[in-house]
Amino acid sequence: HRRFDYRPKTDPYCQARYTFCPTGSAIPVMKEEDVIEVYRLQAPVWEFKYGDLLGHLKIMHDAVGFRSSLTGKNYTMEWYELFQLGNCTFPHLRPGIDAPFWCNQGAACFYEGIDDAHWKENGTLVLVTTISGTMFNKMAEWVKYDNETGIYYETWTVRASPDKQSTVWFDSYECSKFILRTYQKLADLGAVFKKIQTNYTSIILFSGEPVYLGNETSIFGPLGNKTLAAAIRDFYNPFKPHQSVREFFVDLLRIIDRVILNHQFYLFYNLEYWFLPMKFPYLKIIYEEVPLPVGSKESFGV
Repeated sequence: HRRFDYRPKTDPYCQARYTFCPTGSAIPVMKEEDVIEVYRLQAPVWEFKYGDLLGHLKIMHDAVGFRSSLTGKNYTMEWYELFQLGNCTFPHLRPGIDAPFWCNQGAACFYEGIDDAHWKENGTLVLVTTISGTMFNKMAEWVKYDNETGIYYETWTVRASPDKQSTVWFDSYECSKFILRTYQKLADLGAVFKKIQTNYTSIILFSGEPVYLGNETSIFGPLGNKTLAAAIRDFYNPFKPHQSVREFFVDLLRIIDRVILNHQFYLFYNLEYWFLPMKFPYLKIIYEEVPLPVGSKESFGV
């Protein structure tokens, strides 16, 4: 996933249904000698059933919790979409503007408190490691860098086949990937993680080798390819970005329908368009194990 030099200003056209990070605060500077517990947080976005097509989905949201031994304060850190999931996955087709218009950014949110009931009752709240205040402060610097340079949310992972060793054409960039990057950073700083099973949700498309189509200017600009531009607009036409999570999954079914009938998908990734020659099983939502990282240094105080 490409890194960018800065986060662009958001266009006023992009309106969020729910305010992003409403109670967010700056990450505090911890005392170096503090001992901070790190918690894995996971809960279902919500549970969704429809027929036999994909059965019961485990669509999970991931976060990480911290507890300072010196102050007793708890904190939650997560990464999610600025304008909700639909906007990150589907563009707006605006009248009079040829190119699809994307309201797509994701960012980290840090706030005081851990909503124990939310994570415990529906999912997971488990201690994964213990770190020093120094390590926490170094992680906070890294979060700032990660947040300023990794700005676009990417819903889809695209693979050559369901085989675990198969080529990954495109990797997703969403809430769980941020948590995995955070754990890896802590491991690199010396954190030693407990040996527990950790699973994550992925939405995977299966495709033959992707074909590069161009960027917004080369396809939709004055010297662009009118036929290709029309095909891309037509592909995105049934999907609505401003929607609830439930409507999002109804659109997901529409996508599957079109993809299976036509074996085609147009992907917008890192500001470029790609054609995916889709193949069986086309799309899968999986909940698979990704082990906690192993660090390089001896840990502190565990």
